[in-house]
Amino acid sequence: METATETERKYDVPETFELPDLAGVGAVTAVDGAETHDLDATYFDTEDLRLMRNRRTLRRRSGGNDAGWHLKTPGDGDGRTEHRLPASDSDEVPDELTGLVRAIVRRRPLGPVARLRTHRVETPLRDADGRTLALVAQDRVLAESAGAESVWQEVEVELVDGGPELLDEVERRLFAAGARPARGPSKVARALAGRLAAASGSGKTKTKTKVNPVLRYAREQRDAIVGHDPAARRGEPRAVHRMRVATRRLRSTLKTYKRSFPESDLRDELRWLAGVLGAVRDPQVLEDALLAQVAQAGPEFAPAARRVRAHLEHRVERGRAELAEALDSDRYLTLLDRIDELADTPELTVPDPVTRARKVLAKADRKLDEALESRVEEEIHDSRKGFKQARYAVELVAPDLGKPAKRLIKRLTELQDGLGEYQDSNIARGVLRELGSDSFHLGVLYGRQEQVGEEALARVPALVRAARRRRVRRVF
Repeated sequence: METATETERKYDVPETFELPDLAGVGAVTAVDGAETHDLDATYFDTEDLRLMRNRRTLRRRSGGNDAGWHLKTPGDGDGRTEHRLPASDSDEVPDELTGLVRAIVRRRPLGPVARLRTHRVETPLRDADGRTLALVAQDRVLAESAGAESVWQEVEVELVDGGPELLDEVERRLFAAGARPARGPSKVARALAGRLAAASGSGKTKTKTKVNPVLRYAREQRDAIVGHDPAARRGEPRAVHRMRVATRRLRSTLKTYKRSFPESDLRDELRWLAGVLGAVRDPQVLEDALLAQVAQAGPEFAPAARRVRAHLEHRVERGRAELAEALDSDRYLTLLDRIDELADTPELTVPDPVTRARKVLAKADRKLDEALESRVEEEIHDSRKGFKQARYAVELVAPDLGKPAKRLIKRLTELQDGLGEYQDSNIARGVLRELGSDSFHLGVLYGRQEQVGEEALARVPALVRAARRRRVRRVF
């Protein structure tokens, strides 16, 4: 599969529209060599258009320079990420693409929802060195969906080697020639506008109501889990980490407001998901930390580094296989359905979230004081989990409290990280024990990890004081 970032803008234009002279726009010196293509694209989605409603488009297209299967997913600003596979004779969506949208479509079948035939005149914008900075496509579109047809013209401007400022400059010229921003984000969105509005419920009368902060937070975590799913399936460290954090936040919220949610095993299922994500992420973090320590120790530690790397990379690969299996399982899809039910609950009675956050934070303070006095490793680890729960409880109300909450979140994060450094040193020593005691260099690394843990623990009291200052706790 090929993956590319596509940055483009679309414009509606009248029947009589003529492309203005774009030479001299930015670094453009030549506008010539136009090519003509006839494109035929069939778009696939569920019956209720779940892909379109989640800003994804999936198509099989013939004609042009990139015929084949394309899945477009959200990106930043004007950009979108496009996943491409070669054309096939089958009407079945390739498994590789289905996997990337599994968290959205779940068990619903994918089928054709629209066909778009486009006559395209594509003009390159080149600089003095002959580089193509952008492509300007003038499209005449015939769209068919549910027996209805529609025809329109539009212009697309897609960056190639040019910078984003070129889009602004070209846009000014197009507006002067009669172009206007496109009615929808994509051609197929325009073709399916009526069905999409019905599926989204946008035709219903809506009343403005204040969103319950607990539900708002739960929905944010649900969206993060689903949004990071495709990259997590590929084992990308950032996505695995973010998906795990969202899972933990949601589980923590259910714990904080356990009296407001029906008794269920949903927290256990979220723990399961966090666990399979952690089986990939934890050894990656450990590997980075231990190998950085080895690099500082000198070249004589190279054999120890190889043993550490081989051991942890084996754990990462095993974790990736388990994660891939988990994300394709019925158990995971059922969990997503249950999260939807929870996040979309129309009414939820919860105690005052700020008061609840205060209680969770006070409990975390007490547990940490007891743990620091006992210096028992398990108690210190439990106190860190308590502060994680407290931080998430404060995050939940932060949008309504502004700067005071953000200030506290920052201090709680620093404290949590400090306790995390201590815990990481304990886990690292466990890994070094697994590797055996037959190596002098591994023994040296073990001793240094003991020192890392003691130094991290020694910094905690200062972090505690910073997190308990009156100015920081002003609203808590």
